[in-house]
Amino acid sequence: MRENTGRHEPGVRPARRRIPLLALGGVALVTGIWGGLLRLGVRLPMPSAVMIADHGPLMVSGFLGTLIGVERAVALERGWAYAAPLLTGLGGIALLFVVSVQLGVVALAAGSAVFVVASLRIVVRQPASFTITMAAGALAWLVGNVLWWTGRPVFSVVWWWAGFLLLTIAGERLELSRLMRRPEWASTAFFGACAVFVLGLGASTWWPQTGPRVTGAGMIAVALWLGFFDLARRTVRQKGLPRYVAVCLLSGYVWLAITGASLLVLGELTAGAQYDAALHAFFVGFVFSMIFGHAPIVFPAVLRVAVPYRPLFHLPLALLHLALIARVSGDLGGVATLRLWGGALNAVAIVAFIGSLVGSVIHGETSSADASKGT
Repeated sequence: MRENTGRHEPGVRPARRRIPLLALGGVALVTGIWGGLLRLGVRLPMPSAVMIADHGPLMVSGFLGTLIGVERAVALERGWAYAAPLLTGLGGIALLFVVSVQLGVVALAAGSAVFVVASLRIVVRQPASFTITMAAGALAWLVGNVLWWTGRPVFSVVWWWAGFLLLTIAGERLELSRLMRRPEWASTAFFGACAVFVLGLGASTWWPQTGPRVTGAGMIAVALWLGFFDLARRTVRQKGLPRYVAVCLLSGYVWLAITGASLLVLGELTAGAQYDAALHAFFVGFVFSMIFGHAPIVFPAVLRVAVPYRPLFHLPLALLHLALIARVSGDLGGVATLRLWGGALNAVAIVAFIGSLVGSVIHGETSSADASKGT
């Protein structure tokens, strides 16, 4: 990834052709959040019962899979790679509006398969620790989607989907931190932590109590590695965008460790308050912290638009964490009202962050236009 300079590259126009793909992911995001609010008990219209039943797949495969698929296709610079986000984006739509939900499941699995091919192609082009890690994440996503396709319940495949995101993020952070001086054992420790995590995923199929505990231990190990060796430990002492990104990342690593500790202690989780707490500690606390932090860097590369840093970015991030603390506390304390308000405010935080991004883009465009007129 390239750092955001806040300016367009000379002679480069916004990549409008990628907007429809991102829009498909946006539909999955909106409907996924909507379904999540319905699950909490918020009184909203329910256009499709799938919004409740498939809240998780819509968020993970329909939204995040499409978003990351576009980013991976941009990196590969091959037209066929865009089939991955196209399939996952359409798969999310199919889940919602097509009579046969199975068609949506097949499309999501097919999209993740294309994504695996694209990821392996990148490994061939650039064999490195971080590309291999991200390819392993792609394989975890495919395994999860195939297992779901064969009829496995969401609770038994959701940590495979989590593996997709964890290994993708860990690989990206390894890439961005590769110039840091680290002890010789650090690389071995990184792969060891990832291996424990993946081992736990595989073991969960046969040992549903032991496997998740191993998965949790791997999560804690990855969180500790990132906390100690990520570039964010240095950039958090800077100002502006570098500090903001570092705060996002370091806070996300805390939620990753909390998720791992939950699995390590509780083992298999299939439903209920503890399941809800662990799941959202990972997907909201860890994953959305990463999204908040990476978006000002990734969007300029994907859409070729400037996203100037604004201090306002910190407000949705703070709301995200405070609301999640309320939700998890409500889950573990049996306080339904606290859980509901925490979940609702998490949705507000995500919408507010998207609004701050759009506002930053518009502000940047306006400033550039004013500067052009001035010259």
